Amino acid sequence: YFCFGIELKKGVFRDALNFNSIIIKNYIMNDKIYLPSKGPDSWREYLADPYNHWETGFSAKTLAYCWEDKNGFPKEFQKPLADSGLDLDILLAIPEYKVYLDNRIAPSQNDLFILTRDSSGLAVIMIEGKILEPFDKLIKDWNDSIGKQNRFEFLTNNLEINNKISDSSDLRYQLFHRTVSSILIAKKFTAKKAIMLVHSFSQTNKWFDDYVGFIKLINSDINPKINEIHKCKTLSSGIDLYIGWIKGDEKYLRK
Repeated sequence: YFCFGIELKKGVFRDALNFNSIIIKNYIMNDKIYLPSKGPDSWREYLADPYNHWETGFSAKTLAYCWEDKNGFPKEFQKPLADSGLDLDILLAIPEYKVYLDNRIAPSQNDLFILTRDSSGLAVIMIEGKILEPFDKLIKDWNDSIGKQNRFEFLTNNLEINNKISDSSDLRYQLFHRTVSSILIAKKFTAKKAIMLVHSFSQTNKWFDDYVGFIKLINSDINPKINEIHKCKTLSSGIDLYIGWIKGDEKYLRK
């Protein structure tokens, strides 16, 4: 299932795979051409920081080893998917998938994009891996420019929620753009469902309260729980928006 996007330029592909070479800066990601994964370590070079983010016990490496081990949905996904009525077959999965938002600056780099299908058509899933790190800054701390105010308006418009920053000031920025990533790519593939799932390997469910606050902003009637996926709303485009939190197997923290 797993593949990666790369653009070959001036024969630098061989050197680009060498982590000891700065030549890695001489190629760029291509969202049209993808190469099969050779295993969990293939995910490393596509991280924003391949050196510091690839550590045992960190979310990037933990997520890679978990998903490559199963070559499909990890076992902890089976019941939440079934309980939410999602009977999905994986078509492909692309780690570190960049989604441009309101401009070509600072895209949302999703830990894992999964294209799936069910009896009604295609469904897009964006996976956000977590252990100890937060969902980026609080909106009140992140919002320090006109450009960010414009981005926030873009995100809330796509979520079809109130775009008053004061109503979201204590929520975290990453939850907004990861969820909107699923919506934008669902539109691109004319998918019927957009799904954002937090795959957390924190055994204490760190940052779950921030997730709950975000869900409540989208749909105040939902009472989120661990290992549940919720249909939050049907957007004006006809796309069904789902959001969930899945607790990962702690054994992958040691990989």
